[in-house]
Amino acid sequence: MSVHIATGIVQREDCVLLVASRYANHEQPLWTLPGGRQEPNELSRETVIRELREETGLAGDVLDLAYASESYDGDTHVANLTFALRVQGTIRVPRGHDHVVDVQWIPMAGLETYLAVAVVREPLLAYLRGERRRYFGYHAAGVSIRWLE
Repeated sequence: MSVHIATGIVQREDCVLLVASRYANHEQPLWTLPGGRQEPNELSRETVIRELREETGLAGDVLDLAYASESYDGDTHVANLTFALRVQGTIRVPRGHDHVVDVQWIPMAGLETYLAVAVVREPLLAYLRGERRRYFGYHAAGVSIRWLE
């Protein structure tokens, strides 16, 4: 099985926008970039803009592809395209959303304490440091996600 995900990097001054999401197999929410699963007949850039709006209430524009990453969650191959985004509007945590419980601007100096999973943390920090690497691969995601339906 394969899952395609699109996520977005939104920066403001020295902060990055993160979303806390709950999953069926995790007691505590996991912090990550805004984004989610691609729907049928949807381009990745459309996915990240839709997910950004659903999860944060913000309207966005894709500036560029930041990096690609892939990993395995057991037998599930997860492919993720992460885009740099420009946003407008006011953040609002969605009521009744299936998994988002918080949205916050996190100072870049503290990102590592929020991002517990290497497959999310390592590519983002490399991008923010200005590294030219644009592909990250992990045989094991380091986390298992049971998606809420």
